[in-house]
Amino acid sequence: MLSREQVCAKIQGIGVLPSIRVSTAEEALFAASEVLECGISVVEITMTVPGALDVIHELAHNTPELTVGAGTVLDIRTAHACVDAGAAFVSSPGFNAAITEFAVQKHVACIPGALTPTEIMAAADAGADMIKIFPCSSVGGPAYIKALRAPFPHISFIASGGVDQVNAAGFIRAGAVALGVGAELIPPTAVQLHDRNWIHELADRFLGIVQRTRAEANHPK
Repeated sequence: MLSREQVCAKIQGIGVLPSIRVSTAEEALFAASEVLECGISVVEITMTVPGALDVIHELAHNTPELTVGAGTVLDIRTAHACVDAGAAFVSSPGFNAAITEFAVQKHVACIPGALTPTEIMAAADAGADMIKIFPCSSVGGPAYIKALRAPFPHISFIASGGVDQVNAAGFIRAGAVALGVGAELIPPTAVQLHDRNWIHELADRFLGIVQRTRAEANHPK
């Protein structure tokens, strides 16, 4: 398994963290397989997926090229189960000190959610590896991420919650190291229909947005 640092470097390198929130375990496996085929070799399986732990276990043990983590982890008992299943990282919509401390102890990357500067400071002090700003689009979008970068230049922010093709570039320009994307990347209807071309097109678009925006930042005109 990758180290905490390697997991974070992989997420940042790709720039897109798919959040798989679907109706069945089979749909989750299908979605993970399709985004992997597009070059996104990291996924987050949310605990709202029926049989999520089994999905994490299967992917972690049978698809070594895919880094699989657990999302929507709300309590320490679930965090234990996710790590036992093989999750390379645990993520939550908010900050829970016990979950973060447990992940650090187990050498598993921890990506808690936070919204306010106070929550960000608490998460960072507890040892969070990256922090998911959630729900970022509801509180100012890219402008809010940019405002947070000034006091927290050393913290890796993932923009999450309402990220789509329209605002994705803005979040990268504002300083987010990656985009947490759910249904805008993996539409439930596309998964239900097993429409792999639909998912591939969206994955290519989001990857392209990240790559072009980063290139523009590195080589401004």
